[in-house]
Amino acid sequence: MPDTLPYQHLARRLDALPEGFPATESGVELRLLAHLFTPEEAALVAELTLMLETAPQIAIRLGADPRATRITLKGLARRGLITAGRACGGLGYAIMPFVVGIYEMQGATLDAALAQLFEAYYHEAFGRTAARQPPVHRVIPIGESVRAEMDIAPYESAVAIVERARAWAVTDCVCRKQQALIGRPCAHPLDVCMMLSETAGAFGDPAAPAEGTALRPLTREQALATLQRAADAGLVHSVSNTREGLWYICNCCTCACGILRGIVDLGLRNVVAPSAFVNRADADLCIACGACVERCAFDALTLDPSIRVDALRCVGCGVCIPACPVAALRLEPRPVGDIAPPPETLAEWRAQRERQRPETQA
Repeated sequence: MPDTLPYQHLARRLDALPEGFPATESGVELRLLAHLFTPEEAALVAELTLMLETAPQIAIRLGADPRATRITLKGLARRGLITAGRACGGLGYAIMPFVVGIYEMQGATLDAALAQLFEAYYHEAFGRTAARQPPVHRVIPIGESVRAEMDIAPYESAVAIVERARAWAVTDCVCRKQQALIGRPCAHPLDVCMMLSETAGAFGDPAAPAEGTALRPLTREQALATLQRAADAGLVHSVSNTREGLWYICNCCTCACGILRGIVDLGLRNVVAPSAFVNRADADLCIACGACVERCAFDALTLDPSIRVDALRCVGCGVCIPACPVAALRLEPRPVGDIAPPPETLAEWRAQRERQRPETQA
C-alpha cells in the first residue's frame, strides 16, 4: 500500500465527523481508503470541511495551486468521493461522510476487492458508529399498511416523500451488489434504491436518460411504481433520520443492507430509528397461516398459537401487513412519548449525534 500517512489523516478526519469512521486494529480502514483515493487526493480531502467552498477558496486556504486543486476536486466529485453543490462564488466542494456518503456513491465502480474490504471493515468497526444515537436511518411504513383515516406527517410517509420531490432517479442497491460480490447474493430486486431532489430535472430527462450513468431518471409516476415494486418484494423503506432534506429512500433488507444487517449480524436493536407506528394484531381474526411471520425481517412476530407482536422488536415498517390474507394486522400510532420526533435538519441531527460521542459523555 502507498504511504499511509495521508490515509491516516483522512481516516481521522472522517471519524471526526458526526457520522464517524472508527479505526481498526487491522488497519483495514486505511486499505479501504487507499482503494478509493490516491495519497494526494486523500491529503486534499482531509482538509475539506462540511461547508461548501469553491476551488479557489480551498486553494487559497491551503496555499495550493488553484488550477491543480480545481481539477482534483472536480475528479473527486465526479467519482462520488466528495460533495459538490452551489456555493457563494460558484461551484463548491465539501467533505462527505463515509456512510451514508462515499461508500453508497461507489455502486457503479464497486468491485470484489472493495466489497471484501468493506465487509472486513463492517465486522471490525461498523458497529461502533452504527450504535451511536440518533440512528443514521429511520424506517417509514409502506403505503398499504397505513389506513387512510390515520393522521400521518409527510416525513412519515414514503409516498408523501416521493410526491413532495421535484426530481426522481433510481440506481442499483450498493448493499446487494456488495453482498453478491462476496458470495452472499440476495434474491430481492436490485434496481430499487431511489434518489430525490427538490430541483426539477436534477437527474436528467426520464425520456432520454444519459448513457453510462448509474442514476436513471424517473418520472413521478415511475418513482411511485418503483416504491410499490419494492414494497411488493417485502423490502423495508428507510430514509435519513431527519424531517427535512430527505434526498433518498433506501429499499432494503436485513440480508444485505449495511444498516439493517446491524440488527441481525451485530445484534444492535437501535441501529435504525423505528417509524412512528407499531403493529397490532387481532387474535380473533388470525388464522395462524404464518405468512406474516415469514415476511417479518425483525423477528417481531410469533404464532403462540395465534399471531403475537413484540412491540420492542417491531420497527413499524408494515411489510408484513399485505401478506395477511384476513387483515389481522394493522399499524397504529405509537403511544405518545414512546418515540421522539426525528431531528428537523441534518445540522440538528449532527449536533445531537456529536453530543453522543463517547469521549464527550460524562
